[in-house]
Amino acid sequence: MKNVLFFLFLVAAIGSAKAQKVFGVNYANQADVKVFVVQYQNQADLKVYKVKYSNQAGNNDGHWFFTDYSNQAQKKIFFVDYANQADIKIFFVQYENQAGWINASKKSFMY
Repeated sequence: MKNVLFFLFLVAAIGSAKAQKVFGVNYANQADVKVFVVQYQNQADLKVYKVKYSNQAGNNDGHWFFTDYSNQAQKKIFFVDYANQADIKIFFVQYENQAGWINASKKSFMY
């Protein structure tokens, strides 16, 4: 399930904005941040918009670019199976202006 989600996130990366460069790792012990994808935006700590190009990367504002290699990323993330295993809960949005932090107390995980 998590491999399918990760693949969809990479394929579906579209749009433009400032972003953080992230890389999805295969094991939790390789990750800087453990992430759980929620079904509804009101359950999320962060609403994420996936951008298309790496040169749009920059801020901790919910705009992410998924890199091909871990050494290109600012943060390595691992998608967990359960919400209680996650450092942050995210929801993927369709539009750039919807992205941003809902729970600002968790912002430090992505710095």
